[in-house]
Amino acid sequence: MKKKVLYSELSYILGLIILAFGTSIVEKAGFGMSMVVSPAYLIHLKLSDIFPFFSFGMAEYCFQGLLIIILSFVLGKFRFNYLFSFVTAVIYGFLLDGFIFIFTFISPDSLPLRILLFIMGLTLCTLGISLLLGTYISPEAYELFVKKISKKYNYPLFKTKFLYDISSLTLSIILSLSFFGSFKGIGIGTVITAVLNGRLIGMWTNIIDKHFISQDALKLRSFFEND
Repeated sequence: MKKKVLYSELSYILGLIILAFGTSIVEKAGFGMSMVVSPAYLIHLKLSDIFPFFSFGMAEYCFQGLLIIILSFVLGKFRFNYLFSFVTAVIYGFLLDGFIFIFTFISPDSLPLRILLFIMGLTLCTLGISLLLGTYISPEAYELFVKKISKKYNYPLFKTKFLYDISSLTLSIILSLSFFGSFKGIGIGTVITAVLNGRLIGMWTNIIDKHFISQDALKLRSFFEND
């Protein structure tokens, strides 16, 4: 079977849209967010009580902006293309807020419906991440942070990602207990996501690689990959 062309730039756009859509569904299901986004989600929950306009999407790109600043200090350097990770975060944040607004009109009262929403959301999130992995355009700060730290200290990428996820979960627990005195925003869904995320991303990546070949429509790869 002849593979179809999937342009990197289209993969970036589709990946962001699908990831934001999936995250909004997971949030609606109410079983807990993934370890990666839960710190930003908890900051949103806390600050939105004081500032109602402070949305989940805003919390996402503010937190990711902080990550980029921390990364720059750790690396001892700043690259202009790091800003595009923040741009990616802002685009993702606006998309996320848009989808969450749409879902405000849906009230999943039954447990079966919430489970269905969670499964759909997790599936879409991992598909979105797989599409974003197939593009050269700067990823969100989460992925950029892990990639650059792994490279600086010559430490395996998957181990660096594991350590980052554990650190993110620890921070989430601290924030949840500090802000609310209980676990909020993290739950059984957080655990399930931690267990299945890598496997599902690998599954989607294999499916995409089987049916599509990645090509660049624009000659921008050297700019984004310039370190």
